[in-house]
Amino acid sequence: MFQNHRNSLRPSWLNAAAIGLLLTATLKIMANATISPALPDLEASFSGVPNAGYLTRFLVAAPSLTVILVAPLAGVLADRIGKGGLLIGGVVLFALAGSAGAYLPDLQSILISRFILGAAVALTMTAQVALVGDLFEGSLRSAFLGWQTVAINFSGLVFITFAGALAGASPRLPFLVYLLPVLLLPLLVKIRRQEREGVSPESASAQAQMTRVKGPWLGAVAAICGLTMCTVMLFFLMPSQIPFYLVEIGGDPASGTAVTLAVLMLSGGMTAMLFKRLSDIFGLPAVFAAGFATMAAGFGVIVSHPDWALVLTGAALIGAGYSLVQPGFFVLALKVAPGDRRGSVSGLVTTAMFAGQVVSPLLLTAFLQSSGFQPVFWGAGGVFAAFAIGAMAAAFLGVPGKAKA
Repeated sequence: MFQNHRNSLRPSWLNAAAIGLLLTATLKIMANATISPALPDLEASFSGVPNAGYLTRFLVAAPSLTVILVAPLAGVLADRIGKGGLLIGGVVLFALAGSAGAYLPDLQSILISRFILGAAVALTMTAQVALVGDLFEGSLRSAFLGWQTVAINFSGLVFITFAGALAGASPRLPFLVYLLPVLLLPLLVKIRRQEREGVSPESASAQAQMTRVKGPWLGAVAAICGLTMCTVMLFFLMPSQIPFYLVEIGGDPASGTAVTLAVLMLSGGMTAMLFKRLSDIFGLPAVFAAGFATMAAGFGVIVSHPDWALVLTGAALIGAGYSLVQPGFFVLALKVAPGDRRGSVSGLVTTAMFAGQVVSPLLLTAFLQSSGFQPVFWGAGGVFAAFAIGAMAAAFLGVPGKAKA
């Protein structure tokens, strides 16, 4: 797809269609992070509602639950009806459902809008990743996915800062941030037009046949999804559990968490700029090994001694390591996916990522309460170290990983 447009994609971040896809990727972090600064005041404004504290906190996690359910269906729809139209529909729904919290009258209706927002995230993320597979190949795809990780990390800082300023005026105002993606629609309409004009049913079928991957691709996709889910589950210990760890070591959970996550995102954003270059030089298995080893070191540093400086150092290492493996998951998935199944595969990987976020607090909190932080964090580091050894073994065995332009 879009074969006649590939030459215009250099440099990729200066192409209008690529910019639209790059900015659409940031909606993933916008969905959950934007309202976080407003949660205390939002809870206070609904103090008379039974279970207001629980329901208010669940507003952040609610979209992730819907993503898990909707993303596989979104992948099938992307393959059958087209990815560009699905992307536009998802962005429109994202803006409507996300901003609804600014004017809905009660907490229950706001919670329902958050579930609908999750459906919009599933549509946009699935279509966006599948379109990356159609628009880019080889090292161009690696470059784009690396810059996508950069955009997600830095946009998280922007969204949280902007929403925090609005929350100071009213806990409802941060919901209006969800209207910003409407500005992307002209770029996304252009992508949809290219999709409709560039591929006929006959040429689409021929291309799908040419790009069909030999071998048991479903098994490879299942392995990628399992690795993705496990990685996200352990990585999510940082945003979900670090406030409680700071309390245990005598730190400030509010400002300390904000600074820790800011360091994690900054480190991740800067490291992601190197993803394409490193994967071209050393190959994807070696980059995975480096990323997993860095995350293992990060968790080890955090619990080696109850010290604030070590927490920040560990956060920087974990953010850097995760920024090396996250784009790699999509590179692998799009590499093994047949051309006519990229939407379905993108939906499965999206489901795995959000499932990891949901499973993390549900599964690991019980271990934290029974064993404490040190065994769990050391355990996370041990799992990542094992992943690093496996990836390095793949690199030594010559598993293909260098992208070709």
